[in-house]
Amino acid sequence: MMCCKSRRHAAGRSFLAAVLLLCATAGQGTTPVLDWQLLLADPDPEELTGLAGQYERAVGYRRDYGRARQLYCAAARLGYLPAQLRLAWMYANGLGAPRDTDLAAAWLQVAAASGDLQARKFLAYVGEPGVERKPRCTYESRYDAYAIATLPGKDWVGGVNTDTPERKQIASWVRLLAPEYGLDPNLILAIIQTESNFNPRARSPMNAQGLMQLIPETAARFGVRDTTNPMQNLHGGMAYMRWLLSFFQGDLKLSLAAYNAGERAVEKYLGVPPYQETQNYIRKVIRAYGRDTHPPVEPVVEPSRVMPALHNKTLTRELP
Repeated sequence: MMCCKSRRHAAGRSFLAAVLLLCATAGQGTTPVLDWQLLLADPDPEELTGLAGQYERAVGYRRDYGRARQLYCAAARLGYLPAQLRLAWMYANGLGAPRDTDLAAAWLQVAAASGDLQARKFLAYVGEPGVERKPRCTYESRYDAYAIATLPGKDWVGGVNTDTPERKQIASWVRLLAPEYGLDPNLILAIIQTESNFNPRARSPMNAQGLMQLIPETAARFGVRDTTNPMQNLHGGMAYMRWLLSFFQGDLKLSLAAYNAGERAVEKYLGVPPYQETQNYIRKVIRAYGRDTHPPVEPVVEPSRVMPALHNKTLTRELP
């Protein structure tokens, strides 16, 4: 379990920004060229959206609507609401491309489904799409979900990279063990990729260890003696994930938030805690998993005492 490694992530983002700005330039020109592979390796939706805004408004870069659209779309695909709204605005107003109100409406429907009032008002103004459209990105963008799945040289399983013998071995263990816990193997693979990038000896600054990044307290709680032993680590991480899905009555986002920040933090905030690391963690796992729900698991613990309040909060947020 990764517990709030924000400083490490902030340093990683700073390094990424430095690489993007200093190491990749367009010939002898002054406009930096983004290294798309670096951005795809560990995309941060807030960073992508900020950079997209700079290209859209010509702040520090020459105006480039096409590149802005690609960056907004990358963040939008990660479920980042500000990027979804901005992308819809560009399509609705024909910025850098022919006006496409149906595509704008498709993205606004995604944003409005999360309960965002601004998206609902914008959608009412634009109008429902005349023809059913998927919320796609620009067709040439490798950030499009359809393009990401076919990047050359990658072996993807449900959005998870398993293109080395070591990763394939871990994936085979996961597919063997996960059904014992009533878990979708693709979810566990997505968690492993996000947590440790398939490194059995990974150790975080918070002393989270192994493939599924178990802290010592969680390891002891679920009977793991050697967190660097891949099989023991997998058993412990899966047992914890099943417990969380049972504790939060199958809510995948709450369970992932608890895996990252602890179940008490979820109870304290009656939902996903307002930690940027935890919110980004959920987006990354769900993006790799390819879905935001998990099949029901057999109850192994009484539900959290705050579940009634969480349900009421959700219902209230969904009211028009």
